[in-house]
Amino acid sequence: MRRMMKKAMGLAAGVAMLASGTALPVGAAVVPSATVAPAQAHGDLAAGPYRRLVILNAMVIPGHGGPAAGPYDIVIEGNRIAEMIALDPVTLGRRGASSRPTGDRVIDATGKFVMPGMIDLHMHIREDPLPMAYNHYLKLAHGVTSEVMVPDRGMPHALEQQRLSAANRILAPRLYPYWTWGNLPGYTREEQEDPSQAPRIAREIAAKGAHVVSVGPIAWNRELFGAVCKAVYAAGGITSVHLPPATTAVVDALTAAKLGVTMIEHHYGYAESALDRTVQDFPRDYNYDDESHRFRHAGMVWTEADREPARTRLLTEVAKELAETGVTMLPTRVVYEANRDILRAQGLPWHEKYTHQLLWEKFLPNRNLHGGYFWDWSSEDEAAWSKAYDLWGRLIYAFNKEGGRVAYGTDDSYIWATPGFSNVRELELLREAGLHNYEVLKAATLNSAETLREAKLGLVRPGYAADLLIVDRNPAYNLAFLYGFGANTLDASGQMVRTAGIIHTIKDGVVMENARLLEEVARMVKASRPEGRAPDTVTAPFLP
Repeated sequence: MRRMMKKAMGLAAGVAMLASGTALPVGAAVVPSATVAPAQAHGDLAAGPYRRLVILNAMVIPGHGGPAAGPYDIVIEGNRIAEMIALDPVTLGRRGASSRPTGDRVIDATGKFVMPGMIDLHMHIREDPLPMAYNHYLKLAHGVTSEVMVPDRGMPHALEQQRLSAANRILAPRLYPYWTWGNLPGYTREEQEDPSQAPRIAREIAAKGAHVVSVGPIAWNRELFGAVCKAVYAAGGITSVHLPPATTAVVDALTAAKLGVTMIEHHYGYAESALDRTVQDFPRDYNYDDESHRFRHAGMVWTEADREPARTRLLTEVAKELAETGVTMLPTRVVYEANRDILRAQGLPWHEKYTHQLLWEKFLPNRNLHGGYFWDWSSEDEAAWSKAYDLWGRLIYAFNKEGGRVAYGTDDSYIWATPGFSNVRELELLREAGLHNYEVLKAATLNSAETLREAKLGLVRPGYAADLLIVDRNPAYNLAFLYGFGANTLDASGQMVRTAGIIHTIKDGVVMENARLLEEVARMVKASRPEGRAPDTVTAPFLP
């Protein structure tokens, strides 16, 4: 019921804002077509938006979980889908022969599939001097047209990137920077920790463009946590939480959901919701600020929850209650996959060509870097995380079965998760959890759009934003078809061929040349490699 009320409120708010002429939050998708950003020059990497762009003869995956249908001719005017003309035999038989639409640009999509652009609800850009274009191009080339970004380089930089993307001055997904309650500029700690101040502050930051607010730092106080979640939602935004193990005794996942948080990131707080006590069995020498302790025991808590009666409670009562609150589950499974097989993560085939040297160095074991905790990672740790992955996946499946909303995010670029490639791997890991491929694609499109409260994203439909992917083959047949390097399959004659991945990502009506984006990324990566590069702790055993 709460979810239905939230969705209705969100749609009503969007309609009311358009009718009144009130400005929407910066980066919002619902923009009158008359104000579409003009075409920009992007060389041979992209072009558009066009007055009229036509995609001919495409099979369409709508984004709401339904199967592919078509073919269709899709007409895009500016940054909006204007018309979808069905070409199936039944429809053609009813209406008779008709001329095909034309425009300023026509793309023949015969044999290809069109689906909505994907929405990554949690990602990192990492620190300067890693090129921003490196992140943006990899995300776009792997189908991400909107993303919630952690402002690793400061909020002023994030807001400037958001502005440039909204104006199509740079090639980047739609950007929604995190604002963190407890670290809001212009407000004292006392103001931010006073529940009575939450409605005022939420309205004021919303007027400045805040749309996604992180509430993890205030999970030590239930009253404050609930007041902020409600205030931000009432102001038109959403809240997101990474529940730190240091405070799950106060706010676990089920508590956070009942207090009104919009989405719960990662895996934290779920197992704790099913235990017979309020805290996990921390060892006596546990230190939360020691990352090897933190990440090791974040896996071990799932081992505790895998014992009866906690396991049954987790997969029945907790899953059902979570779904009933209307909270969104944002797993980001890909960023934790290294924990169950570190050698696999370090040896992924795209690292040499597509993982920037600066990012590679951030991935290496290092006590001084967040996420670099593999200096003493053991087979016992991997075994615990393998069990954690299994039970975590079963919870996702149970939550989805109960009608809960599973959304999509990666938390890259951390822990050996290279941007873009990790986006496709996240889809595969949701499939591993038991979701059907169409449910997986829905998680990445409509479910994430609904979570973000963007009423015109996430579907291929007239009136929706022209955020689309043109894929070489059907991604519902094989999610790996979305990788930039495609996947092996059989052609009509039975011969093995490699597919071409996503041919074009279209964001806001701008048509990307994905192969060129990847070529440009490969150029950046090659330039980042120092001449005579010395072996490091990961590569040394395997170099001559």
